[in-house]
Amino acid sequence: MNTRLISYPGCVIQVFLFVGFTVAEIALLTIMAYDRYVAICQPLHYERVMNRTACVQMATGAWIGSIVYSALHTGNTFRLPFCQSNVINQFFCEIPQLLKITCSDSYLSEVGFLAFSVFIGINCFVFMIVSYVQIFKAVLRIPSEQGRHKAFSTCLPHLTVVSLLLFTGFFEHLNPISTSASNPDLLVGVLYAVVPPMMNPIIYSMRNKEIKASLKKLIVWRLFTKN
Repeated sequence: MNTRLISYPGCVIQVFLFVGFTVAEIALLTIMAYDRYVAICQPLHYERVMNRTACVQMATGAWIGSIVYSALHTGNTFRLPFCQSNVINQFFCEIPQLLKITCSDSYLSEVGFLAFSVFIGINCFVFMIVSYVQIFKAVLRIPSEQGRHKAFSTCLPHLTVVSLLLFTGFFEHLNPISTSASNPDLLVGVLYAVVPPMMNPIIYSMRNKEIKASLKKLIVWRLFTKN
């Protein structure tokens, strides 16, 4: 919108939505890792374990947990007084950047909150890694090449999304926060905040035969009309 200004309520809403959607995505990706594990490692029990009720309960728990967590995180951040500056060295309201402009020692509690968040994220990451180690062991024991290909094609989109989200997220938070904005800092912010959600529908849609057929028709039609 060609503006670098954001209101205080707008910043609060932006932080709340960003944290909420990020936590929800990590929670859902963790649930999906468990779903792949049951489907490939315990296929005879899949219908019983991953029934409709269980799926609804896990999805509901992920969204409710992410909303509550985001509300606590956002409230804990914006209860702090901001008096050093009104400039945020990022293209969106980011909690680490907001903590830099607070003038209260109470920000240490939010730092502890961030450390707890990283701890939870690492646990989710470890759970996914353990799940995929078991999945790959089971896939390599499948005798038919077609069965192995089907299992890998089921896991590949999820594994791609997980890797994209976690690696960009870790790179963002392990990157030292500079006192002034720089092109690498802004680029990392884009990789972390924009690229994963933008790539999600593309990655998952490429497994859909109807969408791939429609894309082929569209490309052929465009080439034909140009010629």
